[in-house]
Amino acid sequence: MLIVEDDRNIVDLLRSNLLARGHRVMVSRDGADVITQLGESAPDLVLLDLMLPKLDGFELCRSIRERSDVGIVVLSARRGETDKVRALNLGADDYLTKPFGIDELLARIHATLRRSRPAPRGSSAMSVIEVGDVRIDFDAQSVSKAGEHVHLTPTEYALLHELATNQGRLLSHAELLRRVWGSGYETQTEYTRVYIARLRAKLETAGGPDLIVTEPRAGYRFAAVRQ
Repeated sequence: MLIVEDDRNIVDLLRSNLLARGHRVMVSRDGADVITQLGESAPDLVLLDLMLPKLDGFELCRSIRERSDVGIVVLSARRGETDKVRALNLGADDYLTKPFGIDELLARIHATLRRSRPAPRGSSAMSVIEVGDVRIDFDAQSVSKAGEHVHLTPTEYALLHELATNQGRLLSHAELLRRVWGSGYETQTEYTRVYIARLRAKLETAGGPDLIVTEPRAGYRFAAVRQ
């Protein structure tokens, strides 16, 4: 696990608690060596502070996501919804505001790591779903559009999996949040809004039919399977 944080007290708190739970911990105090550490050490999760002394934390989040599917949990004193939405749009999997309790952080870490692990093969009733030119192969855990592979992050795939395996059924924001992010996220509707938009940008065609249908103030449903 890679901690990107310049506050020594927070670093010490995080490192001691993570080491006690068996995690291997690396630290970057200014973010300058993060990309190098991603390549050399392959951490399974990044805890990222946005307010770094030398780098823009938002741009670092973008750079990490462009290079890796590693889980990204933002830890920030910036409490505005605009900041949270921006970080999620740039590829963060979760956003936790300071100050935070260590138990809450550990729960967020566990939830993010759970999403990053491949789902058991054969766990879906259908092995393949096709809607229009989009094909989802659950056994291979891959998605393609017009025959071309579409790269999804683990969180994007987890959300698409929930929608596609319940095609035609309305799933509320709270239900999707609970299924994908975990219990305690039910009111964080900005997560579903941002990640639904990310899926649409990757899978839908401008001017074409909706793959994911929005039911105003209710939730989302996946389009019917092509017969």
